[in-house]
Amino acid sequence: MGLFRILLVVMFITITGYTAVVVNAHGINLFPVFFGDMARFGWPGQFNLDFMCMLALSGLWVAWRHAFSGTGLLLGLMAFLGGAPFLSVYLLVVTGQAKGDMREVLLGKRRVAG
Repeated sequence: MGLFRILLVVMFITITGYTAVVVNAHGINLFPVFFGDMARFGWPGQFNLDFMCMLALSGLWVAWRHAFSGTGLLLGLMAFLGGAPFLSVYLLVVTGQAKGDMREVLLGKRRVAG
């Protein structure tokens, strides 16, 4: 579990740093570029569509883990929009709360207890 948590920290630092460099060089115009690539039906667009599907699965899992409660829906939306930076921090928090119990990490405390 310790190595996984280190990986999450490295991922968070790496993507946050990379994002800062990109924003500094190109500004905050992610959505026109992201969806523009998809509209051109090339490999960058294919990658973006695939990535967006993974983000949707991530958001659905987070919302499901919280039983689609109000908090769960908000966290799910944050997972969808926040990508790896959000999910790495979220997983750091829940792995700490679960004290390494991966069953609880994957299913949520409510499903493990009940």
